[in-house]
Amino acid sequence: MERIFGQNHFPLLSLAPQSVNHVTVVHQNEISITLEWDKVKNISEYILQYNNGTDMEKNISVSEEGPIKYEVSPLTAMTKYNFTLITVFEGVSSTGYSFTAVTAPRNAEEFKKNGQNETSITLGWKTVPNIDNYILAFNGKNISISNSTEEYTVSNLTDGTRYTFTLFTVFGNVSSSGVNCIAVTAPRNTEEFKKNSQDETSITLEWRTVPNIDNYILAFNGKNISISNSTEEYTVSNLTDGTRYNFTLFTVFENVKSSGVNCIAVTAPKNVHNVTVTQNENSITLTWEKVNDTLTYILEYDSGNIVIGKNDMDGYTTSGASVTCVVSSLTAGTNYSFTLFTVFENVNSSGYNFSAPTVPPVVPWVSVTERFTNNITLEWENMNKAWQYQLQINGGVLHSSSVRIVVTSLQPGTKYDFSLTTMFAGLRSTPYTNFTVTAIDCASADWKVTNSSIEAKIEGLFSNATAHNGSNGYVSDGRENVSFTGLYPGATYQISLVYEKSSRVFLQCEHKLTILPPNLNAHCEHWAAGYSVLIKWTDPEGEWTNAEVNVTGKTHTVASPETKIIINGFQPAKKYKVSVTSLSGLRRSSEPHVFYCQTDPRGVIAGSVFGVLLFGLLVALVVFIFLKRPDIISRKKSSFIGGSKVSNTQSKSIPAAKFPDHFHQLSLDENRGFSEEYECLAPVGTDQTRKTANLPENKAKNRFSNVLPYDWCRVKLTTSDPDGISDYINANYMPGYSSNREYIATQGPLPSTVNDFWRMIWEQRVKRIVMVTNCIEGGRVSLQENLKMFYC
Repeated sequence: MERIFGQNHFPLLSLAPQSVNHVTVVHQNEISITLEWDKVKNISEYILQYNNGTDMEKNISVSEEGPIKYEVSPLTAMTKYNFTLITVFEGVSSTGYSFTAVTAPRNAEEFKKNGQNETSITLGWKTVPNIDNYILAFNGKNISISNSTEEYTVSNLTDGTRYTFTLFTVFGNVSSSGVNCIAVTAPRNTEEFKKNSQDETSITLEWRTVPNIDNYILAFNGKNISISNSTEEYTVSNLTDGTRYNFTLFTVFENVKSSGVNCIAVTAPKNVHNVTVTQNENSITLTWEKVNDTLTYILEYDSGNIVIGKNDMDGYTTSGASVTCVVSSLTAGTNYSFTLFTVFENVNSSGYNFSAPTVPPVVPWVSVTERFTNNITLEWENMNKAWQYQLQINGGVLHSSSVRIVVTSLQPGTKYDFSLTTMFAGLRSTPYTNFTVTAIDCASADWKVTNSSIEAKIEGLFSNATAHNGSNGYVSDGRENVSFTGLYPGATYQISLVYEKSSRVFLQCEHKLTILPPNLNAHCEHWAAGYSVLIKWTDPEGEWTNAEVNVTGKTHTVASPETKIIINGFQPAKKYKVSVTSLSGLRRSSEPHVFYCQTDPRGVIAGSVFGVLLFGLLVALVVFIFLKRPDIISRKKSSFIGGSKVSNTQSKSIPAAKFPDHFHQLSLDENRGFSEEYECLAPVGTDQTRKTANLPENKAKNRFSNVLPYDWCRVKLTTSDPDGISDYINANYMPGYSSNREYIATQGPLPSTVNDFWRMIWEQRVKRIVMVTNCIEGGRVSLQENLKMFYC
């Protein structure tokens, strides 16, 4: 502003002030524009002219020092205004400073996130009319968007990250105030999302966790399961067995899910409910109901496993709702453990466990190792210690865990069919069947023998009988009556009975029999002037071992092949009865040859005359000796009295030096002195009691009624019977050199006392047995068979 003065120093007129040098638009928004300028020479008044649909003029008066700021409002958004700023000084206006400015455009509406993934976010908005330029600002970056699209995808972002976006509309290089949108990128998916395990009602899933992600969503079958911890596995329960499930696992970051990873898994199928088993020796057939129409199964057992379901598999069949599988090539009599798995999409059920045995095999053979009259012994191969055996025979059943059975209480000579069955785990093999026969007791048969035949009636099975004597054989065709004729007298025959059936030969019994020896034809001849006899006989046709010659009750035995015997002790001119019997072993000829033997009478007459002369000579000799040697007569007399007259004198000691003479005297006249001395013993001991021996229950145990043991020294058998009855045996203790019980005298045992006899021997610790009786007395056998073999 300039002022002009006159000469008198009075102003004449005022000049127009200067206009502002520059106006700066310091800020604008949608409804206002803020202007700033410097004062012109401290002028405080200004006029702002602009058009807002109508011409507007604003008077601006400021008193502050410094730059002037002025906000023009209200304006219309996104409008270009022409401004003129006039400086006013004392009513005089400057020419004015003209400039243009625009209001900020409107912000876009509905600025939001439309979508995102791990590396990008898509933003959307509603476009502002007549605005083609936008600026998207985030993370210090500005992205100019020059088209009229309503969305924009920001890429190359970091997964799982929070971003703040600002969208500006741009009009005439002026941006709107901007609208904000906070969005996040999707977190990245988990890795190694897979099935860990499963059963019939659950599936366990596992994955590798994503760092800084604690929330996961598991989706399946229209369900979402939120997993809020940082675990690496999760078990989905309450599922249906044998079902396919599609699982999707999302990681979640600020409520934004990842794209998700999928895992297809199935629950385990149900086990079969029951398995029906049938078997034979080498295979087991299994049958079960299908599980949900499943056709694939796995069978595991001791020898391997089988995948069941292949159409070309041997032994696999299906029929309706059932499945059948034959497991073959197994070992007989073995228990197998099975596990049957149902298979659904390569997933096995937990498995149905069971065991089943194969049928044990039939025994390959059974051997009859022992056959007796009343029992047999069967043995067979030991194949397996776990097996049991059942034997059926004679209407009974026997069980055994060993490979040997003794069958008792059988009948002699009887055919028995038997069957042996192997048993294992409740299963039975095919029976092994065969037969056998019990033996026959030939010794107990009533054998009738002559000197040329053998006959007997045999009870029991046999097909034929044979008799052999070492050189000749004979066959009897009888089925019950055995008869052999034309035999060799006195020979010993081995008799064998056999039974033949089904090409098998059974030896039923063997028995040795000696038939009667041939009869002897004997005669006697004079010998030794009638004081002895010579008895001769012819050698008969047949076998004989001894000849017995009996004269005056005395028996003399001659061994074969001797055919004569000289017997002493006879009187001349006398007749003696003689019997000659042949023996073959213990067999005697059927009839002894009996005849009378006349001794030689020639010496009797001469002997009488000679006897008278001899008597006189003896008398003279006795007188002479008595006169010359009286001690000799005394000794002879004493010896005689001690020997032959012992019954009338009291027993007295005999010096050892005189004992030979004493024995000689007792031996004269065929031991007459011994006989008389023995007869004198008859009354000895009759005053001693023998009550136990005479008890009624013991009388049958005595062989002779007059030979009884004394009560005080009888041998007593040990017994638990308080009455002492069963302790009786006909036996007495006898004194010896060192003990009063050094010997035992007893009778030959009867059939009913044989056991007592051997019992006494065992109890008394007898070391020797001396038999002083004959095996045969009076033509009768005096001893039992089991004693004859030792003594006869």
